Amino acid sequence: MSDHSSLRTGGQLIVDALLAQRTDTVFCVPGESYLDVLDALYAQQAAIRVITCRHEGAAAFMAEAHGKLTGRPGICLVTRGPGATNASIGVHTAFQDSTPMILLVGQVGRDMIEREAFQEIDYRRMFGPFAKWVAQIDEAARVPEFMARAFAVAQSGRPGPVVLALPEDMLTESAFPVETAQAEIPEAHPAPGAMRRLHTLLAGAQRPLMLLGGPGWGPAGREAIARFATQHDLPVACAFRRQDLFDNRHPHYVGEVGIGVNPALARAVRDADLLIAVGTRLGEIVTSGYTLLDVPVPRQRLVHVLNSAEELGRVYQAHVQILSSMNAFAQAAAALPPVNAAPRQAWRGTLRGHYDSYVARAPRQARLDPAEVIIALRDTLAPDAILTNGAGNYSAWAHRYYQFSRAHCQLAPTSGAMGYGVPAAIAAKLRHPERQVVCLAGDGCFLMTSQELATVRRHGLAIVFIVFNNGMYGTIRMHQETNYPGRPVGTDLCNPDFVMYARSFGLHAERVDHSAAFAPALQRALAAPGAALIELDIEPEILTPRATLTELRERALRAAA
Repeated sequence: MSDHSSLRTGGQLIVDALLAQRTDTVFCVPGESYLDVLDALYAQQAAIRVITCRHEGAAAFMAEAHGKLTGRPGICLVTRGPGATNASIGVHTAFQDSTPMILLVGQVGRDMIEREAFQEIDYRRMFGPFAKWVAQIDEAARVPEFMARAFAVAQSGRPGPVVLALPEDMLTESAFPVETAQAEIPEAHPAPGAMRRLHTLLAGAQRPLMLLGGPGWGPAGREAIARFATQHDLPVACAFRRQDLFDNRHPHYVGEVGIGVNPALARAVRDADLLIAVGTRLGEIVTSGYTLLDVPVPRQRLVHVLNSAEELGRVYQAHVQILSSMNAFAQAAAALPPVNAAPRQAWRGTLRGHYDSYVARAPRQARLDPAEVIIALRDTLAPDAILTNGAGNYSAWAHRYYQFSRAHCQLAPTSGAMGYGVPAAIAAKLRHPERQVVCLAGDGCFLMTSQELATVRRHGLAIVFIVFNNGMYGTIRMHQETNYPGRPVGTDLCNPDFVMYARSFGLHAERVDHSAAFAPALQRALAAPGAALIELDIEPEILTPRATLTELRERALRAAA
């Protein structure tokens, strides 16, 4: 039995549990409600890196991005009340993006619970709808149990966020430590009968299409799914903001199914006689508002592969449901006997041709064309460069024109959260300091988390930030002009001088106002000894890759006439 000298405080037990799970980085904004955890982290600085952020929303975004990159839960620590509410945006993103994450929240003392004490919140009620598990640890002795379960829940099935509330008096009470092992996550394998049915459908398909998405892909799984596609001559599309799951330069890749989907690819989804959806939940964005597939029974023969039994059949009744991890399914699919794929060769070639045309240069009358910016990035950056972005019309050019050829190169929120790009870039550079990291952000998106340039400077992170400045919330203006033409309100922005702003944080910074000037500016930014920022002076007219502001307005007025 342990002796008295081995007693540990609740805060020390929290850090012990993080070490047991091989956590090496935590993101936080410090708070008085979890001082004992901070003190325990002080004693473990050689093992756990503490990244202090300037806002809890950014800290949560960093933890979520860390989870995307590693497949292991990103850890975020925040204080009670305002700290937790600020961090909720990262929890929501982790939930919708199926990213493993653990949010540790300081809580009022147990003797004050249910009195609406200072900054008190019932976290079960607050986070319950968008977290996999929410709990409060009321006894220090149970810290190892709760923490082990948190890591298991966050990574099991469909990954997602877990929230644990930590009463401050629990953190200072003592208990004997209990050894715990690193969480091992069981892997689901596809049923042999389901794979036989898939093989039968493959043999008879003339217009098949495979759609990849979701989390949980490893190197072996990605390699196996590429072999499966090649062996059966399958065109492959990727779900919204999951473009890095499959080499975009591969002859079988045919594009991204997301916001602003290539119309030719949308037709292909509708016309497919077999749709193999692997890892994607087939949510609103991927299905263009649930219109590409009929609800609840798709007209296409649908094979749906997910690692969560609760999600299978949630919206669509698939012809074949396969409960499996992505890697196990990919290995099983690659082992299926070849079928006669000759009849579909022309189909796959046509879809690839549509994609090649969609990402080719299309000359546009614009002083600074965002498409030229993305093409310059595509032609300049290393194959393993990491691109991050938040939400906004500027991202449509990146999704259309950039080509990913390696895994874990795209960090973007499928939840559509603004402000994600800056903190995601920080998390990426901390995890992979040897790789190029470029953050794309609109002027509205950038200023939501730009205070984290202080974090960039503190840690000496050589990130390139590219700010698309058109002086407006472009996505909302687009919708206004489409639905209420000529009646914009609330979407004009008053911006700082982004170059001076960046320089105040010690960044190399410059402004670009025409297309030809971007590529040289990018070279200077990449060669800078630290972080750099390029402000793009975008004309407000250049609103989307397909239409100007005036064209959208006139089209809407004609439709209303």
